[in-house]
Amino acid sequence: MGETPADTDATVGVVETIFSTRAKPFPCPVDGKIETVQFLEGASGVVSLVEKLGKVFAPVRYDMNGNIEKLTSKYNEDQERFEFLNDMLICEQAQGALRATDALLWLRRALSFFHKFLFSVVEDAKAGRKREDLSDNIQKAYRETLQKYHGFLAQRLFSVLSKMVPHRSQLLKIFALGVEDLEDAVIPEVEKFLSNLNSNLVVLDKFYEDLRLTPL
Repeated sequence: MGETPADTDATVGVVETIFSTRAKPFPCPVDGKIETVQFLEGASGVVSLVEKLGKVFAPVRYDMNGNIEKLTSKYNEDQERFEFLNDMLICEQAQGALRATDALLWLRRALSFFHKFLFSVVEDAKAGRKREDLSDNIQKAYRETLQKYHGFLAQRLFSVLSKMVPHRSQLLKIFALGVEDLEDAVIPEVEKFLSNLNSNLVVLDKFYEDLRLTPL
């Protein structure tokens, strides 16, 4: 009997996940600077990932796409000058403009929400907590990131959508490209991805603070 793809992966010790095959890595910040193209590719990869998680993330996905488009448009105005996100924002500040600055602000908030949610899933796994219902996880991530910036109607909408978040086993199966029972392989991949993302979020926090822009 021939080996299935899953058998082959197990034999060679390699398991493919959505993070190792489809999600784009965020850049590694150097001297507090973030490379524009790779950051936008990483953010677009998160949008593609979010699309697979159902209606609960639809408003965030829509918002992220719009802000990625705004930043891409600004980058295309002068690709050499705006090689780094930092230079794009410094230029806008000097011009008294806020389009890219505001777009990056909201994109950062959405990425932080996604980071908080997945980080809580990783922490639960490492602590041996394997609750199937992740609605508490996603509601907590929302409270800590986006809620204070949303109006009453947006908050109510999210409260409803949060009940549609995939169950834990479904989420891990999505991350494992449809293969079940690969938690031991998936969780380290999620953790690695989040560490890479977080390094960018920390730099953005400091950069906005240094320029005295809107708090994140």
